Amino acid sequence: MERLQKVMARAGVASRRQSEKLIEQGKVKVNGKVVKELGFKVNPQQDDIEVNDKKIKKEKLVYILLNKPRECVTTVSDPKGRKTVIDLVKVKERVYPVGRLDYDTEGLLLLTNDGEVAYALTHPSHQISKEYLATVDGVPNDAKLKALERGVHLGDGWTAPAKAERVVEFNNKSIVSLEIHEGRKHQVKRMLKSVGHPVLELKRIKMGPLSLDEDLKLGTYRFLKYDEIQELKEIARQVKENEQE
Repeated sequence: MERLQKVMARAGVASRRQSEKLIEQGKVKVNGKVVKELGFKVNPQQDDIEVNDKKIKKEKLVYILLNKPRECVTTVSDPKGRKTVIDLVKVKERVYPVGRLDYDTEGLLLLTNDGEVAYALTHPSHQISKEYLATVDGVPNDAKLKALERGVHLGDGWTAPAKAERVVEFNNKSIVSLEIHEGRKHQVKRMLKSVGHPVLELKRIKMGPLSLDEDLKLGTYRFLKYDEIQELKEIARQVKENEQE
């Protein structure tokens, strides 16, 4: 949900200040009703907005799968002037990253302007699975992998059950697959460090029904396919139904 004047300005109706004046003058309707409240929030993809009895065009919903590179922040802008994920995506619609990946983490990141899908995928109670490939120092034995699966104690409590698998070993290092359903800060790094295997490199390869394409190069993106979008919408629908019960 966004402020009405912000949506109007982005649609090219007028500047944000002029849009506020139009609202105060009673010249704006939302779903057929006049709105004069400047703090009024709308869904730009769903609500019908009229200015002087003319409908403004609804925003097109966009769904992008980005293979995020390292040394790139998962924000819309950065006060330090670092490259952001938005800098990598060339679309006219205003999209936002769904969740976040650390500055030094690469891999699958969804960007969209569909607020319902973003909410469904990121709210802690919805337990959307995320799978990572972590290159770690040393080779975790079976007991340590089992500990990760049962849950380990971090500074903010025990982690939920996870899936852990040793994928490959090389030069006293290894790649571990870790699938979690939580979203704590630096969680994968903290979990592996807690069992004595610090993360050297980290890559996300799955999020919910989405998987990272093997041939999608770092720093490039693709639009989601129809079936992928429908799967995300179904998750959002189920979340909405569950919250209404």
